[in-house]
Amino acid sequence: MEVNQAKQEHLLALKVMRLTKPTLFTNMPVTCEDQDLPGDLFGQLMKSDPSTIKGAEALMLGEMLTLPQNFGNIFLGETFSCYISVHNDSTKVVKDILVKADLQTSSQRLSLSASNSAVTELKPERCIDDVIHHEVKEIGTHILVCAVSYTTQFGEKLYFRKFFKFQVLKPLDVKTKFYNAEVSLSWRTDEVFLEAQIQNITTSPMFMEKVSLEPSIMYNVTELNTVESGEQGESTFGKMSYLQPMDTRQYLYCLKPKPEYAEKAGVIKGVTVIGKLDIVWKTNLGERGRLQTSQLQRMAPGYGDIRLSLEMIPDTVNLEEPFDIICKITNCSERTMDLVLEMCNTRSVHWCGVSGRQLGKVGPSAFLALPLKLLSSVQGLQSISGLRLTDTFLKRTYEYDDIAQVCVVCPFMNES
Repeated sequence: MEVNQAKQEHLLALKVMRLTKPTLFTNMPVTCEDQDLPGDLFGQLMKSDPSTIKGAEALMLGEMLTLPQNFGNIFLGETFSCYISVHNDSTKVVKDILVKADLQTSSQRLSLSASNSAVTELKPERCIDDVIHHEVKEIGTHILVCAVSYTTQFGEKLYFRKFFKFQVLKPLDVKTKFYNAEVSLSWRTDEVFLEAQIQNITTSPMFMEKVSLEPSIMYNVTELNTVESGEQGESTFGKMSYLQPMDTRQYLYCLKPKPEYAEKAGVIKGVTVIGKLDIVWKTNLGERGRLQTSQLQRMAPGYGDIRLSLEMIPDTVNLEEPFDIICKITNCSERTMDLVLEMCNTRSVHWCGVSGRQLGKVGPSAFLALPLKLLSSVQGLQSISGLRLTDTFLKRTYEYDDIAQVCVVCPFMNES
């Protein structure tokens, strides 16, 4: 859309055209059965049409390319390119021509001019050409402001501007979900799983060249979007990674705290920034687009003052036979605690050892490994529960249920 100022006779003419790649020519094939009245007439016409593909005349896409007939859509992350031409329509020489191109968005004004120096003179029927490129990073209304200033032979300085308004649309809809791996072995503790749902909301298919996660400084990331096949992993989406219009695809990533941060429970507890997604795609005839999200944030897990996790637990145990586990007790508060451990039996789990024993003092962000022994009197998948910690300094009690699950089997049934 073009918006002009009040009309005034100028010696120069300004033209602005958007540069886009051509598209494949399409036609509507008309066919009929051999026994119909036209016979093979339609087939012969399609074979003689130079725009059709030889041997596949009934295919709508032809061999020729079509130049763009309209401005088209511009999507966030794509590169906006346009051609600016200033032509001397008069019969007089024009001097000191300066052409400037600015892009006005809702938040800023950007200068797109390749050169800020003026052209000394422009003879009749001559022109000044320039091509500008800009990676679109905002959605909404954009206004391309083209300004031309020049001096006539009589020393009169003239100036005019033209405005070109266009809308930048959103190409992808990105939704994220976070899953905290709270209860697990120590080498998996504090893992964060990120599920990214990406939907193509344009009207044309996309080739997804890259979808990666750039983690924050405290995490290492592992992509879970490949299947091991020989020496190299194969993408779960196949070799041709196309995303059709309105289709949605899920990507999964696993983030683990770096070793220097994993031991600091208080630091990881307060980390909410995970990283950002980097998405690269191609459309039509290889037009490239790139979108990078803002920093993704999750809800920090609330461990409370004391966090209890498992360092070691067997997968399967025998019925009514004692087995060992190792618990990790971490002080997530900013004060020293004096802890007492109580073990309460449940219907299926029975603790072996002395309940109410002193564990001693645990400083801020410190932890201790605690070996325990227990047995189960019920078969099946059983939940380990019944641990209670008391801070004698503040007389505060913390109870832990459903710490983990273990499979209990009967050894005599296995032998039979």
